[in-house]
Amino acid sequence: MAHELAHVKHRDILTQTISATMAGAISALANFAMFFGGRGSDGRPTNPIATIAVALLAPLAAAMIQMALSRTREYEADRGGAEISGDPQALASALDKIQRYAAGTPLPTTEAHPETAQMMIMNPLSGGGMASLFSTHPPTEERIRRLMEMARAGVARDRVR
Repeated sequence: MAHELAHVKHRDILTQTISATMAGAISALANFAMFFGGRGSDGRPTNPIATIAVALLAPLAAAMIQMALSRTREYEADRGGAEISGDPQALASALDKIQRYAAGTPLPTTEAHPETAQMMIMNPLSGGGMASLFSTHPPTEERIRRLMEMARAGVARDRVR
């Protein structure tokens, strides 16, 4: 609960809405470049390969930036949640339990609709490597490691008191 409250406190819905709007604008501009790109005096595209590359790569880059922002917000919500609860080790333990439970629960509906992944407490989608660039959540192991580091340093307890 503290993790989700930290999302509210940090206005992450607003941040993600702005991010999604910017990604949509970049995609729209890339589409405009595709259809209304530079034309020579004869009316033919000046560089069709560059136009196609921009139309394909710009939305891809925008999506990668949006997902990276989402992962960063998850780390911040973990930190904020640890501060709110005063016990980062408890949050790390909860994440570990959820991860172990989720690993044994197939989610075919979520796999079929990956746009819902951002509404989950952890990444419900399978895949690693390049697929992790499009993940909305950072690796659970890294989240737990960071929380345990906070617990060892006593960071959350000092800030709560």
